[in-house]
Amino acid sequence: MENNINHILIVDDDDRIRNLLKDYLSENKYIISTAENADQAKEKLQYLKFDIIILDVMMPGQNGYELTKEIKKQINIPIILLTAKGEVENRIKGLELGADDYLGKPFEPKELLLRIKNIIKKKNKINLKSTHTVGSAVIDLNKMSINLNNKSKKINNSEKKVLIEMLANPGSTYSREEIGKISGISQERSIDVMITRLRQKLEINPKNPKYLQTIRGSGYVLWIE
Repeated sequence: MENNINHILIVDDDDRIRNLLKDYLSENKYIISTAENADQAKEKLQYLKFDIIILDVMMPGQNGYELTKEIKKQINIPIILLTAKGEVENRIKGLELGADDYLGKPFEPKELLLRIKNIIKKKNKINLKSTHTVGSAVIDLNKMSINLNNKSKKINNSEKKVLIEMLANPGSTYSREEIGKISGISQERSIDVMITRLRQKLEINPKNPKYLQTIRGSGYVLWIE
């Protein structure tokens, strides 16, 4: 079963295209945020975690090429460039700067959707048969257990879903809303309880967590050494 719980940032100065894509991708069960220019996009990237960026090349101010180069220096996030320029040299330029895909305008929204699905599928691949180390804790997602100080503790399916997402994106902040959608838990209090349980299984000192931390006003983040 495909998991469409992904947060996409659409950056385009064209109101019509921005709103059309927002409506279409929202209908396909993605969480959508939008920005009209590079400055708005960078502000949102400071506080929110995204799985992919749809970025227009020709924008006033900082263009899509420049923004791609800046973003890729700071975080590893997939970027699809949109542009009216279809020449080969422009496509190559975008890919050389780190863009993951390139789509010329005009385009069919369904084609963009397929490209998004392909990129996110590759991005979220994680080997469930292997183990993952977080500090002194060893996570076995296949056995659904965490071993810490020679003690093994089981994790439930909701905890497993959250760990899969966080292990695939270490250092990324997840809001309660995002964690709720990933885990299938709706109540904020229940989400906090789940995070507390995970800390008890992951951390040597759960009351002063080193790895699964709270980002005040934003959500939670998993750090991996």
